[in-house]
Amino acid sequence: MGSSLSCCSSEKVDQGYSGTAGGGNHPWRIFTYKELHAATNGFSEDNKLGEGGFGSVFWGKTTDGLQIAVKKLKAMNSKAEMEFAVEVEVLGRVRHKNLLGLRGYCVGTDQRLIVYDYMPNLSLLSHLHGQFAPDVHLDWKRRMKIVLGSAEGLLYLHHEVTPHIIHRDIKASNVLLDSDFEPLVADFGFAKLIPEGVSHMTTRVKGTLGYLAPEYAMWGKVSESCDVYSFGILLLEVVTGRKPIEKLPGGVKRTITEWAEPLILKGRFRDLADPKLRGNFDENQLKMTINVAALCVQNEPEKRPNMKEVVGLLKGQDRPTMMGTRMESIKYKDELMVMDQNSDNDDDDQDGIDDDNDESRHHDDSGAYGVFGAMEAPKMRDPYKRFGNARGINAKLT
Repeated sequence: MGSSLSCCSSEKVDQGYSGTAGGGNHPWRIFTYKELHAATNGFSEDNKLGEGGFGSVFWGKTTDGLQIAVKKLKAMNSKAEMEFAVEVEVLGRVRHKNLLGLRGYCVGTDQRLIVYDYMPNLSLLSHLHGQFAPDVHLDWKRRMKIVLGSAEGLLYLHHEVTPHIIHRDIKASNVLLDSDFEPLVADFGFAKLIPEGVSHMTTRVKGTLGYLAPEYAMWGKVSESCDVYSFGILLLEVVTGRKPIEKLPGGVKRTITEWAEPLILKGRFRDLADPKLRGNFDENQLKMTINVAALCVQNEPEKRPNMKEVVGLLKGQDRPTMMGTRMESIKYKDELMVMDQNSDNDDDDQDGIDDDNDESRHHDDSGAYGVFGAMEAPKMRDPYKRFGNARGINAKLT
């Protein structure tokens, strides 16, 4: 965004209307720090929705009654500055009903804040593995709605916006859910804009272990196909209710593809379904979704479908080229697996990694909670009780 990021202060800044957020018609604008401070009750701990290496996210309410989520960056180093600039740049470009767009931002001498619409049903992760998982709000129909909407958001990024955008951090905590459980793909801090005619790039590894395509995790080769791989892992996660990486007795860690592959080869599709569904799912849709996931997580990028093909398959417009395909489970290098902390505590979210400047990779949970994802249940108060949101989960189910 460069010089267009005007400084925020206690003085009123002219409203910079120049786009629409997500798929809506509302404009984004420059907020003052004073506005956001008031909206979040002084960035009160009671208003905190989530926290990660990037900083914290707070619930707020503007003077005109709009509920917002304010992402307040913690560190103002060059890395954080770049991720902030990238996210604002990308969010200002995207206009799709399944992408969380920009509501506004604020920039000061030592402050960087991004403003989004508040999503009353929080993240997909909070329903699969977090504080709402025991309540099983995600029935089969909602799960299929979530995966299709997420796929359509990615299709837009890869094929419809110019330049094309690679998200690079597709995961459950970065799929937010509105009051109708409509999915919105969020958190574009790691996104890459791909110039026309460029098939792939070599870059530093950023993202979340368990979702990373092998060519990206090992060699930093990034393309739209990396997002396809991550989406395939997400498909498996939604259908099975399992984490991308889980810890077994004895401390051994197993990827979701290692667990699923033997069942797929034996045709035991029903055994792949999340037990919390209690058998209430469409078996044909289950088989179709698993086969699409298997195509997406092929080791070689050229064997994976693109997102146009994935959407067609999920809609039933096309048929997979290989039904009952073999899911080629990958093995991450030991040094990468050591960094993964997500299954050491079942309430924790997946941790991010960042190959920042040389061959050593270090732990980085800057993407751990996405925009506002699952907090550990004991640390997270019920947002619907706290904020009196009549559109919350319980209201939708009655």
